[in-house]
Amino acid sequence: MYPENFRYTKEHEWVAAVGDAGTVGITDHAQQELGDIVYVDLPKVGTHIEQGKSLGSVESVKAVSDVYSPVSGEVTEINQTLAEKPETLNSDPHGAAWLVKIKLSAPAELAGLMSAAEYEAYIGAEK
Repeated sequence: MYPENFRYTKEHEWVAAVGDAGTVGITDHAQQELGDIVYVDLPKVGTHIEQGKSLGSVESVKAVSDVYSPVSGEVTEINQTLAEKPETLNSDPHGAAWLVKIKLSAPAELAGLMSAAEYEAYIGAEK
């Protein structure tokens, strides 16, 4: 269910890192909790983001939720598709609906995030 090569946060974000490049998104669990997603607010390319700080928000019919960056770095790309089709987050949160790509400034931060198995245990304990 949750990709093994991703790292996860307790706030329900994921990062897939290769070298000093990371792709960030929200988890399937997060999109289920939010319900139908209607709007996504993302940072501008070039924005420096710190781990644990808000990088944008996701708005659903239920609520607006901040998205917290799992890593620190500079935003190199945003997913333009989500501006026109935010509902993609409901159908493919671990694939086509990534939020931003970041050039990692502190790759060692990845070690502090959860593995897929740890994340699954975490959300299982939440219920």
